Amino acid sequence: MTFHDIRFPANLSFGAAGGPERRTEIVTLANGFEERNTPWEHSLRRYDAGMGLRSPDDLERLLAFFEARRGQLHGFRWKDWADHRSALPSERLTHFDQRLGMGDGLRTEFALVKVYRSGEAEYLRPIVKPVAGTVIVAVGGDPKVEGQEFTVDPATGLVRFALPPDIGAEVTAGFEFDVPVRFDTDRIQISMASFRAGEVPAVPVVEVRL
Repeated sequence: MTFHDIRFPANLSFGAAGGPERRTEIVTLANGFEERNTPWEHSLRRYDAGMGLRSPDDLERLLAFFEARRGQLHGFRWKDWADHRSALPSERLTHFDQRLGMGDGLRTEFALVKVYRSGEAEYLRPIVKPVAGTVIVAVGGDPKVEGQEFTVDPATGLVRFALPPDIGAEVTAGFEFDVPVRFDTDRIQISMASFRAGEVPAVPVVEVRL
């Protein structure tokens, strides 16, 4: 599968329904206790793009995007309005939102991640599609200048420093990001009569591993 570095129209994804999915394998033992395991290290997100359609013009934009991606063939960017920032929705981005790692005096590349924490448990989500121009980075509490002291690859989420951070220096970042997805169908069924009556087509979208 190839990936088209283009975002699904954000005004259409705003009304979409969806979110993360986990896969848990549960075995009930003879004594009634359970053993639980998961083959997935990372969650997989699913959405319904049809929920964001509000007008015939929106429908036309969806069809154009679907045809240009050749259905399921090519992946694309998706803005998940419920989860697309390193900070809380009510807060502005800062250089210190997420911890990327510690400097060792040699390492120059750090991958963007977002931490989901509840109690003592946490999940580190790799961020592979940052939004260009939104990534701000600090080393040891000192904000750095993009283009001079570091660069960001928007296709992979890798931050590359011109000089390796010093030993023990904490590398932190703030950013916005998209989800890499594809259509989960090769067919869209539309009835204009039904659409005008308030019924929208189902257009499933699923996250892809890159």
